[in-house]
Amino acid sequence: MSRVSQAQARENRQRVVETATRLFRERGIAQVSVADVMAGAGLTHGGFYKQFTSKDALAVEALAQGVAEVRERLAKIGEPGDERARESFLDHYLSPDHRDSPGDGCPIAGFARDMPGTDPDLTATYAAGVAYYADKLGSTAAVSTAVGALILARATAGTELSDRILAEALASLTTTASPPCADTGTAPLP
Repeated sequence: MSRVSQAQARENRQRVVETATRLFRERGIAQVSVADVMAGAGLTHGGFYKQFTSKDALAVEALAQGVAEVRERLAKIGEPGDERARESFLDHYLSPDHRDSPGDGCPIAGFARDMPGTDPDLTATYAAGVAYYADKLGSTAAVSTAVGALILARATAGTELSDRILAEALASLTTTASPPCADTGTAPLP
């Protein structure tokens, strides 16, 4: 049996992290097994423990990778007051395309269901990601609105309500002179 080169081992590890990042965002950590991740990466289950100490350790790396991906997008938002970059980010974030692509979407929204009572390292990584979003979007209220709206829109996908949630959240985060429903053409939610 041939040994895997160090370069191949690094490549395999990265493939596992990328697969886990996608699967955990789509289905949640608890709903994805180590076997699911390894099969998705095209590797055997037995190779997992050569790379990771536990599923929790993989979850921390997967979340960190997901947050790093979003940091690249958020980095385009300059100093406070750079509304154009902020609005561009929010236009994508609160879009039907983002709602319908959880595997490639926001790790903060995707990992939210797994956070209560989780591994302390995962909690710390998650909290740092939320803090970064809040800093770039201007407040914890803004990140709460955006992430909460995305989670609710995904939970109600396929309904008119889902589209309203996205539109009204976007309007509330990108305009101050107009009421949240101004761009939706619909009455406010009861």
